[in-house]
Amino acid sequence: MTALPSQPLLAFYGDDFTGSTDAMEVLATHHLDTLLFLRVPTSAEIDAARARFAAVGIAGISRAKDVPWMDAHLPVVYDTLQRVGAAICHYKVCSTFDSSPTAGNIGHALQLGRAAFDMQTAVPIVVGAPRMRRYTFFGQLFAAAGTDTFRIDRHPTMSVHPVTPMDEADLRVHLSRQAPLRIGLMDIATQQRPDYQQKLAQELAGTDAVLFDVMDAASQARVGDMVWTMAQGQAGSLFCVGSSGLEYALVSHWSQLWPQAVRAIAPTAPPVERIIVISGSCSPVTAGQIRSACADGFADIRIDTPALIDEASRAAELARLRKTAGDALARGASPLIYSACGPDDPAIQQLQVFMHERSLEPRATLALLGRLQGELLRQLLDDSDVRRVVIAGGDTSGEVMQALDLVALQLKACLFPGAPLCQGYTSLDAEPVVEIALKGGQMGEADYFQVARRGCP
Repeated sequence: MTALPSQPLLAFYGDDFTGSTDAMEVLATHHLDTLLFLRVPTSAEIDAARARFAAVGIAGISRAKDVPWMDAHLPVVYDTLQRVGAAICHYKVCSTFDSSPTAGNIGHALQLGRAAFDMQTAVPIVVGAPRMRRYTFFGQLFAAAGTDTFRIDRHPTMSVHPVTPMDEADLRVHLSRQAPLRIGLMDIATQQRPDYQQKLAQELAGTDAVLFDVMDAASQARVGDMVWTMAQGQAGSLFCVGSSGLEYALVSHWSQLWPQAVRAIAPTAPPVERIIVISGSCSPVTAGQIRSACADGFADIRIDTPALIDEASRAAELARLRKTAGDALARGASPLIYSACGPDDPAIQQLQVFMHERSLEPRATLALLGRLQGELLRQLLDDSDVRRVVIAGGDTSGEVMQALDLVALQLKACLFPGAPLCQGYTSLDAEPVVEIALKGGQMGEADYFQVARRGCP
């Protein structure tokens, strides 16, 4: 076979905005044109996208939501994904798999998807992504931090995540705490057996979902082959759950099926003089990036989060931030506006005390903070000619992006695996109006913000 199928190969819903651009990057950098909607698209938009793109995604915020929210919103999302008509529909989660029964419940999302897609076979789960330095080995998840790799329950950041700490590395056990699921495993040793297809059939027959080990390029391509074979035997779309490891596995296999059509490409972006950075991440990785950029001439602008959240002082704090950032832009600097610098920043404790004293619900308060950061960003874009932006933090990205009048994103260039530069559209027929990189807290080297400014020519 040399030609791609006429219908889209894949449709996906990302449980946060940063992860959604991650999935898009994998596909688009393999010559598969991908459109990422920033809200649930209309039927007309789906029809237009289906005719023009090899893959269609929807960026979501379910990672920060509870089960009642999922019950109210995910069935609509799944129905929309089915209307794309793709061979595979993917509920895309973070490669660190951090989730809990009350926040971003992956097990419940899987149950809802299994019912919505009327799955007659087990749901494939693919999490390992070697390019992202994430590995699954006998069902256990490992992730890198700096130069070292840790089992996820011993990871220096994810094991102490403030909302969804990962205290279990066996992903089958982790999911069983979230939903009553029977989960099988295609471990790395079984995959290498001559009769692995027979073993896969046994796992699929007796379970609700099957987790696939991925630890290197060979297992990645093999898993892509197995999942694609499952999709070919499915009457409708095959529903899958996992990280962008699923996309990496599929493009590894598709590049063997259609070597002329599915091939690696490296889109470029020119340098710009100034960018705007908004950060709501508490990650130590992002903290290092903030310190590096500020030492390199970015304007260091800290948000007074209690003042921004408090209605009595909100307008004054927004005005202060707007003026300070505007002054930085006027003198040729790139404003870096952040709410915290690392997990040990005293500002985090100050915000917690502020919320406790006023009986504020933390999840709603953090969502409000993100929306206000989005309002500030929109004002700064209106005030200036800057058209390249970085937003750091998965939950922050979702809230900030909802404040911008954008319909969809496409890939512009690769800055770091999983945190690409995108171009934003106000309609499917318009020219792009802004360039945006959505960076998860754990993503990027120390100079990520400088790389975003200088581009990748």
